[in-house]
Amino acid sequence: MREIEDLKSVLIIGAGTMGHSIAQVYAQAGFEVDLVDTHQKKLNHALDLIKSNLAVLAEFDRVQNDEIPAIIERIHPKTDLKEASEEKMLVVEAVNENPDLKKQLFDQLSEFCLENAILASNTSTLDIFSIIRGIKNVHRIIAHHWFAPPHIIPLVEVVPGRKTSHETVEFSVNLLKRIGKEPIVIDKFLPGYIVNRIQTALYGAMYELLARNIATPEQIDLAIRTTLGIRLPIVGIAQSQDFTGLDLVYDIQKSKGGVLPLIQEKVDANQLGVKTGKGLFDYHGKSEEEILKKRDILYLKQLEFLEKNTEFKLI
Repeated sequence: MREIEDLKSVLIIGAGTMGHSIAQVYAQAGFEVDLVDTHQKKLNHALDLIKSNLAVLAEFDRVQNDEIPAIIERIHPKTDLKEASEEKMLVVEAVNENPDLKKQLFDQLSEFCLENAILASNTSTLDIFSIIRGIKNVHRIIAHHWFAPPHIIPLVEVVPGRKTSHETVEFSVNLLKRIGKEPIVIDKFLPGYIVNRIQTALYGAMYELLARNIATPEQIDLAIRTTLGIRLPIVGIAQSQDFTGLDLVYDIQKSKGGVLPLIQEKVDANQLGVKTGKGLFDYHGKSEEEILKKRDILYLKQLEFLEKNTEFKLI
């Protein structure tokens, strides 16, 4: 049984866009971090970026200036993967999205690392569990999918494979919480997981509008920033349906040829969202007026913040 208290150091492989920032997060949380890449020049650049990241965080009191030297000292850039792999209980892979490269890397890790070391991949686009099929102790393989920039964005998607052990999932969740992240466990692999799957749908719609000359890039971004950009941070994408009203969602789906069983069940039970106090979410007896007032106050705070941002007003 692994215990987080026994974890003193971690190994991050890949010092690029994601890897350097993931290493920084672990170092900020007090862990010794070996950051491995094949090129010393890339490692040097990664340290420069980490110093810059920390300086920005200090401006917002997310880290104290007098803590920065110690954080930097906890990050150990290395080019020798075998040496860095010794005695590590946790390895996070953040190399290029190349299946052959990842297969080769995990084969090496299987040879170099402790047999019970957790081997985590940052990928969301590749099925890492198929790529590394046949590796020893497959129960310790898991995806920890971070979002750029990792030192700012709270969420990490945690995705086990079919043979990943419950212990590996539980350890991952508890560790990510320990370093200040918000883990979401997805029961099984599917390309893109949650965020990138939804984001890909948005990109598809955007490119369709551009390809058909319906809107310019400037118009699209203005439309998103002044609608979804205000609403989604407050109500998300699922809860927004409760504010629309699931009866209206039902009518829209029906007009397009079919209603989802989930929506049919909610409408049949008169669980229409905010107007009835229960929909996809349960509002625990709050009145429609109470819920709308709270939403509107938060919307106005969000709008006020965005209006103070020069870029938001100019576009």
